[in-house]
Amino acid sequence: MTEITKSIETMPDAVRRFVLQWGDMGNSWGVNRTVAQIHALLYISEAPLNAEQITEILGVARSNVSNSLKELLNIKTIRRVPIAGDRRDYYTAETDVWEIAKRVAAVRKAREIDPALETLTYCLDAAQNDKDVSAEQRRRLKEMQEFTATMDRWYTQMQNIPTGTLHRLIQMGDKIVGLLKFTSRKQPKEHLE
Repeated sequence: MTEITKSIETMPDAVRRFVLQWGDMGNSWGVNRTVAQIHALLYISEAPLNAEQITEILGVARSNVSNSLKELLNIKTIRRVPIAGDRRDYYTAETDVWEIAKRVAAVRKAREIDPALETLTYCLDAAQNDKDVSAEQRRRLKEMQEFTATMDRWYTQMQNIPTGTLHRLIQMGDKIVGLLKFTSRKQPKEHLE
């Protein structure tokens, strides 16, 4: 999209489909369709866009665009960029997909893992002295709390790894999983645990 298009209908099919599909996937990530579509539009745009252009291209309400831009700025997947001679705010998206993934993961952690861990820790503490909570219920709460705490620690570790190293680590993980699949066919199950 070297030239700014006037509407989503005039975009090349591949670009239009990307923007629309990204919007549909946004619901799975905990953001509304417009937020995700704006992110996709800014990501795929080679030139910064202002709110009026985004409104016109996507055909959504200006207020919806403004609120969506604020949300994207808060999660740091887009940023404002100055355009010489123009007083309007222009926006561009982060284009490093690893950075985008890390920033989205941070939001998901804050929305999902942090409250779950807090609740599970509270429930486990409350269950310790409650005679009406069975040993099996305590065990299950503890197992869920430990799992969630492990995911929290893993997330924190992954956030601190440089992008290049993280990419190599994930590629190594593919090889390790392949090796484990090969190994699991050769050895009895108890040797793998």
